[in-house]
Formats: sequence, C-alpha cells, structure tokens
Amino acid sequence: MTSVLDHHSANNNQNLPTQWVLASNNKGKLEEFKRLFAQENLDVTIVPQGQLDIEDAIEDGRSFVENAIIKARHASRISGLPAIADDSGLCVPALGNAPGIYSARYAGEHGNSAKNNAKLIQDLQSTRQKQPNTPIKGMFVCVLAMVRHADDSLPIIAQGLWHGEILAAPQGDGGFGYDPLFWLPELQATAASLEATHKNSISHRGQAIQQLLAQLPL
Repeated sequence: MTSVLDHHSANNNQNLPTQWVLASNNKGKLEEFKRLFAQENLDVTIVPQGQLDIEDAIEDGRSFVENAIIKARHASRISGLPAIADDSGLCVPALGNAPGIYSARYAGEHGNSAKNNAKLIQDLQSTRQKQPNTPIKGMFVCVLAMVRHADDSLPIIAQGLWHGEILAAPQGDGGFGYDPLFWLPELQATAASLEATHKNSISHRGQAIQQLLAQLPL
C-alpha cells in the first residue's frame, strides 16, 4: 500500500518525530491503530501510553475535539513526547446524537459493550414503533488530535465520519463496541461482520488517520 507520506519529499520526512505516544488504553482501538499505522510504513515508532504507565486522562470536554486534545496533552505532558489521541463514538440523530462522547459509558459502566448495545436498542424502541419501516440512521465519529508537545497551541486535528443504520439486534462477531448494531446497506453487513482490513479501509478511524497523515510532516 502506498503511504500518504510517500508523497512528501525526503527532506520533509526528516522533520517527523521518531516516536509518538498513542493516548489510549482501549484494546480494540489499539489493535485497529496498530493495523492502520502498519499499513502506512511510517518511519515512526508508535508507543501505546500503557507501555509508559500513563493512565487514561479525565475526559471532561463537551465534544469529541475537546476530549481528543485533552487526552493528547495528557499523554504528551507525562511522556515528554509528541502524542496522538482519538476520541470516537456513535451518534444517532433520532436520540439527539446520543450516545456521542458518552458512547463508551452509555449504560453507566465504562467499556461494557453488551450493556451499551442493550441500552441503545432499548432507547430506540419508541422510534421504531412510531416509524416501523424507516431505517434509523447513525454515524460513527472519530476525531484525532496530535500535539507536538503538551502546550502545543496548534494541534493537528482530523475527523472521520462513517454513515450507516442502527439495527434492532446485533449481527456479527468481530469488531468491538457498537459494531454489531452498525449496518452498512451498501455492503449488506454490519461493521462486526467485516474483515479487519476491509473495515479499516472504510471506517471512521481509517478516514481520520488518512486525514491526519495528509497534514504531516510536523
């Protein structure tokens, strides 16, 4: 696969940092990031913050962008290295774009995908009853923020949106989070049913990473 960075000159590539911290301890996200960055053949070492004993930041922002920047600054401040952070979730317009930034703890317990999916299904029951033949739209959102240092006043921001529909029952055993409920009409499959490489090529996270890399070097 040709890297976005291949389009930059050799001199520009020399300006890239040699090591970045990935500000996440989410196993599902880390696996996806590992595959996505590997495809780009970056001359950069990506270190998950857990390997540096960095705990998760307190996400008290009101938007995906704010939370991504908070996490990136947190990891950069502790490590002294450039940091990249992801804030992502599922937005359902019929629910006022909930669960949104609270996607990971929608049911009250952080990271419990089964409970989060069950709550989403329950919260959409009345909408389905009122419009039984109308698909319920949803979109996965991923915002990436990269800071060169903790007090960077100009973070690099990238955003990916993945549009689909929300099912009334899970389908598929792959992926994580809300993937089993996220239906892709054009593929006649859920995100949880896609092979990992295919998913990464079209997902919100894959889109955001491509946008981020297109804005490099630093």
